[in-house]
Amino acid sequence: MKLRDLVYRLYARRVEGRLDHDAAPKHIGVILDGNRRWAKASGGTTEQGHQAGADKISEMLGWCTETDVEVVTLWMLSTDNLDRPEVELRPLLNIIENTVRGLATDGRWRVHHVGNLDILPARTQTVLKEAEQATHDVDGIMVNVAVGYGGRQEIADAVRSLLLEHARKGTSFEELAEILDIDHIAEHLYTRGQPDPDLVIRTSGEQRLSGFMLWQSAHSEYYFCEVFWPAFRKVDFLRALRDYAARHRRYGT
Repeated sequence: MKLRDLVYRLYARRVEGRLDHDAAPKHIGVILDGNRRWAKASGGTTEQGHQAGADKISEMLGWCTETDVEVVTLWMLSTDNLDRPEVELRPLLNIIENTVRGLATDGRWRVHHVGNLDILPARTQTVLKEAEQATHDVDGIMVNVAVGYGGRQEIADAVRSLLLEHARKGTSFEELAEILDIDHIAEHLYTRGQPDPDLVIRTSGEQRLSGFMLWQSAHSEYYFCEVFWPAFRKVDFLRALRDYAARHRRYGT
């Protein structure tokens, strides 16, 4: 073991020992950013960068288990990412499919897809559906895999679903306008029934949400980490939790 690795491990233990688990976030959203830049910096290919990022996911979920996190939302593929060249997109989708299968067969996680299935290739749709079905009764962390996800798309889909529901009931537009409130829309989000994220982590140094969970993150705390996602370490994760625990959440009051 290198001296640097030993120092990081000792420091991680020190930070973890001082964490207040009662103050830990229950739902963490993660924007997995920096795979391609990590690959370029390390002399690898884009595909190798995406694979390294995928390999980091189960490790991170293990850290979440140790700190009593209950829900994790992983942004793995945005709606904008679908416009990437086929030569990059197809290998990326293969990696995502294999990763989702791995999460489902692991036995520790309950996998739930968040995103628009209809815009994804048929094979990817099948993998996501089968993972949900296979883990439906798993009593573990709820892992939302955001694939084909965009925050604006989610809100548009929620409104469309709400309108169709009330059309089936015979509700007029006037009647719907009279009763419509925030909760009505929230009931049609991809994450309906789940708590909103307490903490949103974005790696790679970018300080923006890029449309991630626009509705749900209204009162979330944000933590921006300089390290690229494949290089994200336990100590980085613990620092995010420590930073979150030190904040006083006001929820707009």
